[in-house]
Amino acid sequence: MAKTKTVYVCTDCGGEHPNWQGQCKDCSAWNTLTEFRVPPPDSRPDPMRDGMRDGMRDGMRDNRRGYAGKRSEIQRLSDISLEKMPRITTTISELDRVLGGGLVPGSAILIGGNPGAGKSTLLLQVLSSLAKDNPVLYVTGEESLPQIARRARRLNLEAPNLQMLSETDVTLIAQTVRELKPKIVVMDSIQVMHLPEITSAPGSVSQVRETAAYMIRLAKQSDTILLIVGHVTKDGSLAGPKVLEHMIDCSLMLEGGSDSRFRTLRSIKNRFGAVNELGVFAMTAEGLKEVKNPSAIFLSRGSEQSAGSVVMVVWEGTRPLLVEVQALVDMSQMSQPRRVTVGLDQNRLAMLLAVLHRHGGIQVGDQDVFVNVVGGVKVMETGADLALLCAVVSSFRDRVLPDDLVVFGEVGLTGEIRPVTSGQERLSEAVKHGFKKAIVPYANLPKEPIPGVEVIGAKKLSDALEAL
Repeated sequence: MAKTKTVYVCTDCGGEHPNWQGQCKDCSAWNTLTEFRVPPPDSRPDPMRDGMRDGMRDGMRDNRRGYAGKRSEIQRLSDISLEKMPRITTTISELDRVLGGGLVPGSAILIGGNPGAGKSTLLLQVLSSLAKDNPVLYVTGEESLPQIARRARRLNLEAPNLQMLSETDVTLIAQTVRELKPKIVVMDSIQVMHLPEITSAPGSVSQVRETAAYMIRLAKQSDTILLIVGHVTKDGSLAGPKVLEHMIDCSLMLEGGSDSRFRTLRSIKNRFGAVNELGVFAMTAEGLKEVKNPSAIFLSRGSEQSAGSVVMVVWEGTRPLLVEVQALVDMSQMSQPRRVTVGLDQNRLAMLLAVLHRHGGIQVGDQDVFVNVVGGVKVMETGADLALLCAVVSSFRDRVLPDDLVVFGEVGLTGEIRPVTSGQERLSEAVKHGFKKAIVPYANLPKEPIPGVEVIGAKKLSDALEAL
């Protein structure tokens, strides 16, 4: 009789070890190994085999080993069809933008976020819209059905065809999916689901890994779109084994604090689209509403301008976004001045301050520097370097910059201003919002003058500071 194998899995990288040890050999993380019991191959849960027991066709028995339920065949790369994948629109354009154009049949999508961010609300809105023309199933393990019905009534959602199920046993959920054959299934959430064959508690590494693999395999076999809700840890990353992020096709993160009514949806992994797209939503009494023009919201500046504030143009996916960056430079009362950033990389701030001293002649080594991106937006690109330094210089000199000025550009270690992508589109977006002056990299100067805006090209940091 086959015995159950015990391994130890790292919750950070998913690496397996035969014995427990304090440090993971793969990622060098400490105290991240968790016991994981691997059942024998014959007793391991298999949705295809379980479906055969419930009366599925016996002719598919030979294909049960395939991950997608189909026998693998060798094909030449030139013979593979390049037809566009059929997609199902979610009726929410901001969500479709982040997904890459819509939902792909047979895909597994993981949606994470802090408690109260609106994950369940967003998925309930999506299924309510799609239930009019498609068979859908909402599986909840954390809330009761009356709670969800009460929320749908509060959001004024009318979905008489939306099918609901309150269950945590994955085998029973898979049996329901095979009977109803829905196009879209939502599991809320993966941390409360369990397989009876796994002895560990729900939410453990063993349960999360096996339940996710079980449902993803079923989704691939039946071309069902699987939407999985996942919890996050204290540091904001997805909870559970790291291998979970490798198993799914798309990973989305819904961000936004409880003190802000705006939510941002960002793609961390996407096999069917770009990973740098950003969707913006507003939390209202009727649920999440998409924001068509997020730049207008992030530019809601006060009537009186203060020193240390400037507007920059960042590129998010396929569109430019205008956001305000603020800096506060003050005399430090500590032996080591503080460097604090919100929405930007703190290490990059320290590097840019060194460039400002070396090539700009401005010393802030004895000053506390605080930088914030207004609106809770996280800027990931280097095109915000020049705007950040302009805001720091403005606060340090106590000089108010013009309210119709926009700045963007990357700053190199030698003090040069390097070009950024889509410079023409960034300038066009700034003109739409009434900006009349722009300091940009010299290589991003438009070939033809843009009516209504004065564009200044800077080759070095000293040129940009002189233009201020």
